Amino acid sequence: MTFRKAFFVVSTLLVAFFATAAMANDGAAAGGDQYRSLGAALAIGLAAFGGSLGQGKTAAAALEGIARNPAAQGKIFVPMIIGLALIESLVLYAFVIAFVKI
Repeated sequence: MTFRKAFFVVSTLLVAFFATAAMANDGAAAGGDQYRSLGAALAIGLAAFGGSLGQGKTAAAALEGIARNPAAQGKIFVPMIIGLALIESLVLYAFVIAFVKI
């Protein structure tokens, strides 16, 4: 396993398990409520992880296209920014939904 893969695995696990302690309630939850914080942390962690992968691939493809054909920079840049904004909006939706469900 390369350092990069190990770093992503460790950081994902840290976000998944330590975010629940930050969102813990003072009192004991009734029924299935004790897993809400875990679900919210996993939702945010997975959404951020998937969004970052999507943004990385989008930016890499756009930069490669610009590097191969510098004259196409104007035609590539604006759709790339719009795509990045849409990817980030999905992550923000997951963030909002995770906190609404708590």
